[in-house]
Amino acid sequence: MTSPRVNLLDFDADQMAAYVAGLNEKPFRAKQLMQWIHQRGVSNINDMSDLAKTFRTTLLDKAEITSLPVLKDEHATDGTRKWLLDVGAGNAVESVFIPEDGRGTLCISSQAGCAVNCRFCSTGHQGFSRNLTAGEIIGQLWFAEHLLRNDPNAVRRIEEFPTPGWEHTGRVISNVVMMGMGEPLLNYDNVVTALKLMLDDRAYGLSRRRVTVSTSGVVPMIDRLAQDCPVALAVSLHAPNDALRDQLVPLNQKYPLKELLAACERYLPFAPRDFLTFEYCMLDGINDSDIQAKELVRLLKDIKCKINLIPFNPFPESGLKRSTAQRIHAFVNILLEAGMVATVRKTRGDDIAAACGQLAGDVVDRTRVRERAVHDSEIIQSEQPIHWLNKLDD
Repeated sequence: MTSPRVNLLDFDADQMAAYVAGLNEKPFRAKQLMQWIHQRGVSNINDMSDLAKTFRTTLLDKAEITSLPVLKDEHATDGTRKWLLDVGAGNAVESVFIPEDGRGTLCISSQAGCAVNCRFCSTGHQGFSRNLTAGEIIGQLWFAEHLLRNDPNAVRRIEEFPTPGWEHTGRVISNVVMMGMGEPLLNYDNVVTALKLMLDDRAYGLSRRRVTVSTSGVVPMIDRLAQDCPVALAVSLHAPNDALRDQLVPLNQKYPLKELLAACERYLPFAPRDFLTFEYCMLDGINDSDIQAKELVRLLKDIKCKINLIPFNPFPESGLKRSTAQRIHAFVNILLEAGMVATVRKTRGDDIAAACGQLAGDVVDRTRVRERAVHDSEIIQSEQPIHWLNKLDD
């Protein structure tokens, strides 16, 4: 029986070195492979011209470079671009490229669906199927970077001292955020492998400051990330107290705010920036009052942080509304007047459902989240959003 081919996108530098050693090849071959695959975007092993012919023959028999098939490619009016990528068995994930002046940001998914089920997130309402492999995670960056190099509208990154191998091609993606579908820290090993590739100079050579992992608060894995691969950390907070956060972010029932903030303080000495980011989705009548703004100040006043207020991006199943512009303005002013660093995120790509919280893809749900919610939604159709949230947790 023939063994399945390994996907070389699954390997970080150490894993690639071990794989090449297992084929009785010299260590420098691993570096060559990394550069061919990640820096030059070559997927055909026969095109790797400086590899020995015998090595190429061995690789053709045992290995492949396989990215994710594209099911849909959508362009927003503001230049944002979203891809629906097939991960098999009826599942598909979404990745988003956001071009801005001087930089290009790619938002990457880590799971097919999400089991955390935050109330304001479209992905959570899709349920959960499985974790993505390391190759499926880094494959989103591999695909987008090399596709966009041929796009004249994509922003090129200009560096005084470019990573070797990038001088003539021009890098498109300067920032990566793990803010797509899924909770990255619940797919820890595969995410860390992908992160190491993003940072490796033999692959993408991104700065730790330009790679961000967003988490809803998986406390033990925050501590592990600090030791294994510290990058910029964004914490999905969304509420200033446990009672409300239990409803908005169910994971809070396992890791309440006291434990989460303690983990954040432990992470700070390892963070590539001297602060953490707390994300706060602005929900009309739920978490946007002056009282809650002042409570948020008290909660975070002793942590070096930036608060990123995110206008809620509606989707039909949520039953929630975005805070008004006036309410968001009043909320952020309270934070600023208290000496906090706070910004309001600009909504991008909402006309193609590519904005924060809108990514859904296609998920063959193993958690039956939608089925379990049907009865509750029928009961509470006419009730106010806060009652809707309470009912779902009964």
